[in-house]
Amino acid sequence: MTPATLEAAWGLGGALALAGQVDVLVVVDVLSYGTAVEIALSRGAVVIPADSGTSDLPGFASKKGALLASKRGAGSGYSLSPASLGSIPAGTLLVLPSPNGGAVSAALADREKPVLLGALRNATAIANAGLAFGQRIGLVPCGERNRDGSWRAAEEDLIGLGAIVSAMGARYATSSPLIAQALAAFASSRKDLELALASTPSGIELIERGFPDDVHCAAQSDISSTAPILRDGFYYPLMP
Repeated sequence: MTPATLEAAWGLGGALALAGQVDVLVVVDVLSYGTAVEIALSRGAVVIPADSGTSDLPGFASKKGALLASKRGAGSGYSLSPASLGSIPAGTLLVLPSPNGGAVSAALADREKPVLLGALRNATAIANAGLAFGQRIGLVPCGERNRDGSWRAAEEDLIGLGAIVSAMGARYATSSPLIAQALAAFASSRKDLELALASTPSGIELIERGFPDDVHCAAQSDISSTAPILRDGFYYPLMP
């Protein structure tokens, strides 16, 4: 079997650049979008991704007939906090905004090619799903937003990307320096992923804000077979 060809690029710009060149796109957002969506879908919910900068999110959710997630820490409802979604009922339709994973996903919602969303919890499931869709796979670590709104590369997404590529074993070929960097980041972190995530700027910020459980949820490696796939603007679990 011919190995799949992997390409990788950061953030929304990278996703849009790769979209026309590959058979499937894999979006990676560990803290916290990919983790939150995996948990929601594993419990039977359906997620509508959105950019948190959308001007009328309540109106958007209303038109979709969906529940709008609250801001993390704004109350006791569902939010981008993965820990808040652990008891979400099956059948819930949830608009889940974010400036990174949500924004990238929303920008890809009208693409004809498959879009998968990965994190550490479902790394092997995402690796297998990506390989099943074609020979050219684009991988997009989302990165993070600073408090002033500027974008930065995120080590946690690099680790997540490395976990997904590592799970592909020998079934791929690539010359991407970003993928080599991601594999090294995962290899150096895999003995204690929770400590690795907690030591990143994003992890430190979440813990300081009172969300250590979100870091714990995100660090649980390969505990899920749920592979979120974006169809018609909705994230559903990919059926085997």
